[in-house]
Amino acid sequence: MEQQPASPTARAHWTPARQRLFLTTLFECGSVARAARAAGMSPSSAHRLRRRLAGTAFDRDWSHALTLHARAMADPIAGHLHPHASARG
Repeated sequence: MEQQPASPTARAHWTPARQRLFLTTLFECGSVARAARAAGMSPSSAHRLRRRLAGTAFDRDWSHALTLHARAMADPIAGHLHPHASARG
């Protein structure tokens, strides 16, 4: 049986893997737009997901990722908080 190609109107979904990638990237870059694109989703879709999951681990992890990113940017000595600090030299 031959598989049909995905229709152009097929919508991507926030799988657990996409959520993890989004949160990891959000921590690394601090940008919702960049993190959403890295996960193959739109920033507006990310914000809708967060509203839908308000009060859940995803919502808390989003806030935590931004807080840790801001701390790492404010205090270069705290670079150990960043998972790629050693790669940046």
